[in-house]
Amino acid sequence: MKLKQFACLAALITPFTAHADFLSVTAGAGVWNTSPDGNFQTTSDPVAVDIKDNLFWDDESQGYLFVTFEHFVPLVPNVKIIYTSIDQDGLGNTSFDFDGESFNGDVSNDFTIDTTDLILYYEVLDNVVSLDLGLNIRNLKVDYTIASSSTTEKDSFNETVPMLYALVGVTPWPDVIISGEMSYIAFDGSSISDITAKIAYTTDFLIGFEAGYRMQEYEFDDISDTDADLSFDGLFAGAYVKF
Repeated sequence: MKLKQFACLAALITPFTAHADFLSVTAGAGVWNTSPDGNFQTTSDPVAVDIKDNLFWDDESQGYLFVTFEHFVPLVPNVKIIYTSIDQDGLGNTSFDFDGESFNGDVSNDFTIDTTDLILYYEVLDNVVSLDLGLNIRNLKVDYTIASSSTTEKDSFNETVPMLYALVGVTPWPDVIISGEMSYIAFDGSSISDITAKIAYTTDFLIGFEAGYRMQEYEFDDISDTDADLSFDGLFAGAYVKF
């Protein structure tokens, strides 16, 4: 291979093999105050179930955990794992149809939406400006129960989907980073997105703090015979240790 050809090839692949020049492990947890909105239905239902009007969902405090491992090994991606649990429930007098069943009177419901994100990414830029690109393999687990005096509907599903991942950040002062983070996939009229904007500060004592805004959106078009348009958004705050 000629020297000029080799140089061109190296210039093309170098951004995608960038890596940290040190070992770093970060682990933390926080609270996310979510405001839910939207609706869902099976494809056979005449009208969608509104999560506020029919299920009486309200703002809730949710928990999340995360751990990040960055290293200096070329070509091997860095790893970030994020676990988020969304728990919503409600009770009230309502009337609606869901999955061929009629619910009337006092109806209670309990929904759990757990996501585990395995993010494999490369640090394309890691200076005053940060840029991470990679793949988010998301496991989505949903469990729910809807019950009235005469009818109970209970089900669960567990799916794993690949999502594109990107993070863009800037460090205006040492140990402070302001960043935006996104995971996204769209397919056959359906889409999943998870967007975060935050500021994080790492102290000289290995302890750090973060705060910001996060939004998850789920739009399903005939996925497992279900249509849905759901969103959860709100402010979050957390703490972490970084070694």
